[in-house]
Amino acid sequence: MKFSFAIASLLAASASGFAPTAFLSNSIARPAVASNNALRMAFTSEVFETQEVEFSGTSETIVKGGRDLFPLLPKALEGIEKIGFIGWGSQAPAQAQNFKDSLAEIGSDIKVSIGLREGSSSMEEAKAQGFSEEDGTLGEMFKVIGESDLVILLISDAAQAKLYKEVFATMKPGAVLGLSHGFLLGYLDSIGESFPEDMDVIAVCPKGMGPSVRRLYEQGKEVNGAGINASFGVHQDVSGRAKEIALGWGVAIGSPFMFETTLRSEYKSDIYGERGILLGAVHGIVESLYRRYQRQGMSPEQAFLESSESITGNIVKIISTQGIKAVYDGLEGEDKSAFETAYSASYLPAKEILQEIYDEVASGNEIRTVIMQGDRVAKYPVGKIDGTDTWKVGEKVRANRDEDNIPLNPFTAGVYVATMMAQIDVLLEAGHPYSEVVNESVIEAVDSLCPYMHYRGVAFMVDNCSFTAKTGSRKWAPRFDYILEQLAYTAVDNGKAVNTDLIAEFENHPVHVAVTECCKLRPPVDISCTAETTTKEIVIQ
Repeated sequence: MKFSFAIASLLAASASGFAPTAFLSNSIARPAVASNNALRMAFTSEVFETQEVEFSGTSETIVKGGRDLFPLLPKALEGIEKIGFIGWGSQAPAQAQNFKDSLAEIGSDIKVSIGLREGSSSMEEAKAQGFSEEDGTLGEMFKVIGESDLVILLISDAAQAKLYKEVFATMKPGAVLGLSHGFLLGYLDSIGESFPEDMDVIAVCPKGMGPSVRRLYEQGKEVNGAGINASFGVHQDVSGRAKEIALGWGVAIGSPFMFETTLRSEYKSDIYGERGILLGAVHGIVESLYRRYQRQGMSPEQAFLESSESITGNIVKIISTQGIKAVYDGLEGEDKSAFETAYSASYLPAKEILQEIYDEVASGNEIRTVIMQGDRVAKYPVGKIDGTDTWKVGEKVRANRDEDNIPLNPFTAGVYVATMMAQIDVLLEAGHPYSEVVNESVIEAVDSLCPYMHYRGVAFMVDNCSFTAKTGSRKWAPRFDYILEQLAYTAVDNGKAVNTDLIAEFENHPVHVAVTECCKLRPPVDISCTAETTTKEIVIQ
């Protein structure tokens, strides 16, 4: 994913104290650069070494992970004898296996168990990865919840909304509730409820899909660890040790960097981001450009190369290592003009949809959508999304791919980058700090998600994410497809002039500095989707 870990160093404001200042230029709102007076999100740890990272006059505290920190896990997890991972979806298989392997490496007696509903088809999958009923590492979910000192609740968000009361009631006194998403808090907020006051509530949120969390843990063993960085949050700290437990959890699952957030800030940016450029928007962009390029005379195969392949095999790789602006700076002459034309036409249409998504998330409407979809899914199962001509042709293109000769189409780059920048600006204008903005708009897209689409198509990317993510992606991808087709491409075809002020704002946007710093902090391991792995990966038939 991203290797969004580095982002923590880029915080320009506190995740809990937003400073939503903005200025106007040519009728387009853009967030101002965070001031040096931004609140510091600083923390200390009695177990792990913290690091102060200076960025443009602001200071942020992070914890840098690594396998060399595994011997500190017993101290961080003091008092915890059993960890129960509840569920077996996107995150649970990866996190549970990573946690189990990390503890085994140091000979710890802490037991990692999997809790599943009675009769779950995932029982056999968990057994195949070494969890068993005989040794007490696999069992019925509420039995495991009642026995665990740290309950890491990773069932679907919709299921959490249905079962939270029973989960809370089953947890033993003094147990810690762990989440990898702030969705449950968002749901409780929407109905006027809260977590029980007598328990610690923490979150460790890897900035990438579960399979990438496992793959990079496996692939980084020879370089002191490489993985998916994570934000962490302490929502309730009754014991006084919640922070150390959260940091230990992050280290154990292989997070290269951890930075602090809040559960409310996390769920708003996360649910929003996956509906935008991370999943939904990129799907809509590819579908619309694939058709457009064929209308212009390209063959289906060339149209796929110039749309999807250009994004996943070229554009995102440049962003991952050099930053967003490097895509633009690498173009010359007519190619640069084509980028500017596409960017100028696409930014506002994309931002219109992105603002709507953010408002739907912040209001609680999108949370209700996920819960209602959870109620319908038994009757209307999640269907395939890669059955269109676009993705059928894509299978043929991938089979004959020349990785070293994938084109960088400047018009495709302009549309994609405009949508990414619009997503960034909506978050900044809402007051989110750069840590979350870059995580949820850039790093996760280029280092975690797009590699999966490059490997096996859009469905392989979307359907290996959470139920919440795949629900939102399916809902919003057609909206991006439609608005780009109706507003952006028609503006280009009608000869609308490039908005030079908008291009200047892109060139001088403060986010470029933040992204560049992230690129410097990337670990040396790129995710490989072809390497052998023990993680669960989904292909809907």
